[in-house]
Amino acid sequence: MSRPVVLIAEELSPATVDALGPDFEVRSVDGTDRPALLAALADANAILVRSATKVDAEAIAAAPNLKVIARAGVGLDNVDIKAATQAGVMVVNAPTSNIISAAELTVGHILSLARHIPAAHAALAVGEWKRSAYSGTELYEKTVGIIGLGRIGALITARLQAFGVEVIAYDPYITSARAQQLGVQTVSLEELLERSDFITIHMPKTPETTGMIGAEQMKLMKPTAYIVNVARGGLIDEDALHDALVAGTIAGAGLDVFVSEPPRESPLLALPNVVVTPHLGASTGEAQEKAGVSVAKSVRLALAGELVPDAVNVAGGVIDPYVRPGIPLVEKLGQIFSGLATGSLTAVDIEVRGELVDYDVSVLKLAALKGIFTNVVSETVSYVNAPVLAEQRGIAVRLITEAESPEYRNVITIRGALADGTQVSVSGTLTGTKQTEKLVGINGYEIEVPLAENLIVMLYTDRPGIVAVYGREFGESGINIAGMQIARHEAGGQALSVLTVDSPVPAEVIDRVRTAIDADALVAIEITE
Repeated sequence: MSRPVVLIAEELSPATVDALGPDFEVRSVDGTDRPALLAALADANAILVRSATKVDAEAIAAAPNLKVIARAGVGLDNVDIKAATQAGVMVVNAPTSNIISAAELTVGHILSLARHIPAAHAALAVGEWKRSAYSGTELYEKTVGIIGLGRIGALITARLQAFGVEVIAYDPYITSARAQQLGVQTVSLEELLERSDFITIHMPKTPETTGMIGAEQMKLMKPTAYIVNVARGGLIDEDALHDALVAGTIAGAGLDVFVSEPPRESPLLALPNVVVTPHLGASTGEAQEKAGVSVAKSVRLALAGELVPDAVNVAGGVIDPYVRPGIPLVEKLGQIFSGLATGSLTAVDIEVRGELVDYDVSVLKLAALKGIFTNVVSETVSYVNAPVLAEQRGIAVRLITEAESPEYRNVITIRGALADGTQVSVSGTLTGTKQTEKLVGINGYEIEVPLAENLIVMLYTDRPGIVAVYGREFGESGINIAGMQIARHEAGGQALSVLTVDSPVPAEVIDRVRTAIDADALVAIEITE
């Protein structure tokens, strides 16, 4: 079999290729050469880019085999996420690859502002010895305000606390317990602006945060205060910042990002109380290598059909190790469910019971949908397009969690309503130290059958000799029964029999057994990995 094709469209570290391993055919193309890029995408299963390659709707349409777009970095401005999602293409990035580099650059800007390091260097470099002109200020016992106490904000906090500063923060989404754990006092934005000697902003750029530090906010700051932005251009109103710096409303600013990059026309570049760098937040060898290795690992997972924690167009986020073993179980339950469903599906519930509800189990809903659609639609089903397939078919999907689980530590049920009014349900669990996958319920019947690649599910009227009949039929057809369990609600009523067999069962054998035992339902289900 030919190996999947991974297209590298920009220069990445050698460690990136090493992380991909030998299982892929790695090709290179200049992502800025549009015709060459579109031609190379025709055979690509994955593409790795940085910031220069534009992966838009046209590029995605030119790649019929594309499964994953990987951005070796944080931003995704050059990737059309909506078009990728519609095409069932996973988009991944490396959200934590540059956090240490960005935190360290922030501290560098703060120190540069406090001690006038760039200006002092520039003066001395041309022979000027101006010690008195560059008298600075200590960080010790100063107040540093952090706007946005996420991963980078927390790293900056840890580093600055060694200088003996007081750290205060504004973040509407941080819990008081988390802030206390970091040794940070949370305050309102107004109080932070009024109290801080140094302010650094670490917020995502959204319509709500764009220009969040403008003229009114700068009026609240001390005239001796400095502000730093290494996060996103536009969080600080650049015109208002220029006016405040010229008027002496604030003392200075450190900027790594700008509304327009490069900022050739920006009057901020000419001010003596501004320290600027050309978007260097992720520009370290370590950050670039981390980004490449991270997305290479994501590509491996994506092309193996597994969920990728860093996929930006897949719900679920980081998966807890306690939840992860349930993913393949639920995918298989989804395949069993679709095998039992005899009509079109109108609604499906994924019900999680037990200790799992203490964790984020949203990934299990994705796994269930992927399993349900895997063998019933013509296109390749992924964790990206499975929810889209459900939406397109008008299927209402719910995730239900319930802490009470009387029989098992955890049990997961997929329950669906069909267009004819009937309902189908399957339940499964993981048991023992080996986390054995077991099927523990079908349509209200309680069973406990280890999952296997090939299953036969039969519903028939309970009566003597029935097992001998279908046992003989399968035996004569060369079908070896590996395991079997029968469940019933009452003697003489309907019985459910679940068999695990060693090989797929031909349709004509199923038809013959159905007739021989006068089955109300009889299906063979082959579970694909």
